Amino acid sequence: MKVSIIIPILNEAATIGKLLSYLIEAAANIENIEEIIIVDGGSVDGSSDIVDVISRRTNQTSIKLISSKKGRAIQLNAGAKIANAPILYFLHADSYPPKHFDRYITEEVEKGNNAGCFRMKFDYNHWWLRFLSWLTQFESKRCRGGDQSQFITKELFEEIDGYDESYVVYEDNELVDRLFALKEFVIIPKYVITSARRYREIGVWRLQYHFLNIHMRKWLGASSEDLYRYYKEKVVN
Repeated sequence: MKVSIIIPILNEAATIGKLLSYLIEAAANIENIEEIIIVDGGSVDGSSDIVDVISRRTNQTSIKLISSKKGRAIQLNAGAKIANAPILYFLHADSYPPKHFDRYITEEVEKGNNAGCFRMKFDYNHWWLRFLSWLTQFESKRCRGGDQSQFITKELFEEIDGYDESYVVYEDNELVDRLFALKEFVIIPKYVITSARRYREIGVWRLQYHFLNIHMRKWLGASSEDLYRYYKEKVVN
């Protein structure tokens, strides 16, 4: 059973080359990887040139670069639409799955688990981030996030109509909410290592406050537009 890896990017020249090389080296069996689909939302930093160079340099697996409108949910859906494998694996450009990630994912699907994620650790040794990482072992939708990466069979993804493109932020959590409602989610006890660059740039406590604020606003019924407005004002800028 094969996997299509889908990675949305927007100005990820600093990370995308390293990630692609890592994915090829970390796979238990490169034949498990049908393709790696990079979905560019309009990068202007040379990200696409780096992907193009690597795709020409490797003959181990197919690396595809496509363009789409900006927006992670839009980009992820665009990648899923052209994916050829029965399993989709959505991964952020600054997150590194565990070695042999492909085997762990295919084994879960073969056991009948059609969607799930890995646990997560940050690449920054701050006690609060270690605590957040510790929480990812628990089978609760409140402990989930896109940085943990997500796998799902293409059949189930299409059945639930993929990511909700009205969400510019929180799209990962919204998808997980629906999967938990269907009782279609498992947590693989291996770790994705993800970048804490936003925490370094903004500050651990300030960024955590903004993320908790976004979650609270969502629980209280805020629209996707309200969530994005807050995120753009407080986190991006």
